[in-house]
Amino acid sequence: MEQITRKAYAKINLGLDVIGRRPDGYHEVKMIMQTVGIYDVLTFQKRKATANSPCIQISIEQAEPGGEILPRDQGNLIYRAAALIMETRGIKEGVEITLQKKIPIAAGMAGGSTDAAAVFHGLNELFGLSMSPEDMKRLGVQIGADVPYCIMGGTALSEGIGERLTPLPTPPAAYLLIAKPDISVSTKYVYENLHADTLTWHPDIEGMAEALKAGSLSGIVERMGNVLESVTEKKYPVIGQLKEEMKAHGALNALMSGSGPTVFGIYREKKTAEKGYAAVRKLGLAKDIFVTEFVSP
Repeated sequence: MEQITRKAYAKINLGLDVIGRRPDGYHEVKMIMQTVGIYDVLTFQKRKATANSPCIQISIEQAEPGGEILPRDQGNLIYRAAALIMETRGIKEGVEITLQKKIPIAAGMAGGSTDAAAVFHGLNELFGLSMSPEDMKRLGVQIGADVPYCIMGGTALSEGIGERLTPLPTPPAAYLLIAKPDISVSTKYVYENLHADTLTWHPDIEGMAEALKAGSLSGIVERMGNVLESVTEKKYPVIGQLKEEMKAHGALNALMSGSGPTVFGIYREKKTAEKGYAAVRKLGLAKDIFVTEFVSP
């Protein structure tokens, strides 16, 4: 096989809690992760490696020309994932990777991590590496804490720094309104300004896991919560505005994903989600807006 194509799906956090800060500086988290129907497309093609040509070549087709420019070298998780795989598996051939970027950048939707996860799947197949999902996850955590989850996809309880994963049932069918304001949020800033030891409220992550097992959409939405909102929403009030606008137009609940700034609302009916879409668009609260659904791998 000389060329293959993979979809890299975005994620949202139905619930996100931070338990504390570890001695190594990382934060201990407890999250419910969920794949959604927004995705990048990556194409992988073998190429001859020469002394004058890099083994890994990346081309990027962005949905919006003139937007934030993604690096094509070690600054991109795609490159780092490919380099790690090729080094650890002794691959001497080269690879050309073309990315069609649709997931908003710096959105709290694991866009970079899911692209890296697609590299693991793609090169595993392209070069016949026979890596198991566990093999890929063990390597993937070296690239980023969200990469093992993105390799697995679906619905999962994520613990530790994000690398300890427990699969959960897919939520009942529903529609999602997802909106990213025209701002960028530094994950580092959010975590540095979150004082986990002083938090007085924590979302009921275990209760949400039980609601997922019971197939209760109402049990899921009433437990949605993200402790990082206490930092990001304070700095960027548009996040709170988006949540309130979605709920005012029929969302069962609305929440910020990850460290932000993306906000999502959950709706029972598509037409209600579409009305919410129109309201958010009319007010100019977000640049990237989608109506989509939960995705199971």
